[in-house]
Amino acid sequence: MISKIVLASNNPGKLAELRAMLAPLGIELVPQGELGIPEAEEPHRTFVENALAKARHAARASGLPAIADDAGLCVAAFGGLPGVDTAFYATQFGYPKGDANNVKALLEQLRGHEDRRAALVSTLVALRTPDDPEPLIAVGRAAGEIAPAPVGEHGFGFDPVMYIPELGGTFAQLPPEVKNANSHRGQAARRMMELIRESWLR
Repeated sequence: MISKIVLASNNPGKLAELRAMLAPLGIELVPQGELGIPEAEEPHRTFVENALAKARHAARASGLPAIADDAGLCVAAFGGLPGVDTAFYATQFGYPKGDANNVKALLEQLRGHEDRRAALVSTLVALRTPDDPEPLIAVGRAAGEIAPAPVGEHGFGFDPVMYIPELGGTFAQLPPEVKNANSHRGQAARRMMELIRESWLR
């Protein structure tokens, strides 16, 4: 019986969200940093390939099953970019890495664009072993548009500018439970829970 899974990330926001969402399975989620596992290389151009690389790295280093999330912002006006480069988006424009600078750079680059459609995408990959031939893959996508300025106090990343029309606010304006119910990571985590139940816990 699987009782512990390594999360191939040290991002506290991701850890908190995924811990809350996976809690019903009764599985302990341990961040790789607690086990002394360094970050994996992410050389690929798609979310699924990078998530697979991170999960394999964490499973190999820990000897435990691993789960990895690769997520990013896909902006229609930029042909789907920044995509896998989302975390480092600001550095392309001379700013230090960080959420606030990412938002600042995005708003600057979108100035003058009428098309502000965007989607936050999360791809979760889970492996029983580093060589698991049947990785579990779950994808979530939250579509909306980029707000003209940051609004709201919750969340992280691009949440303050990710406006979801049907919810009437940005992800940062929504209570965490409402965001988790509708977010890209929330969608992917719910699907992953189903897959883990079906494939690993029966």
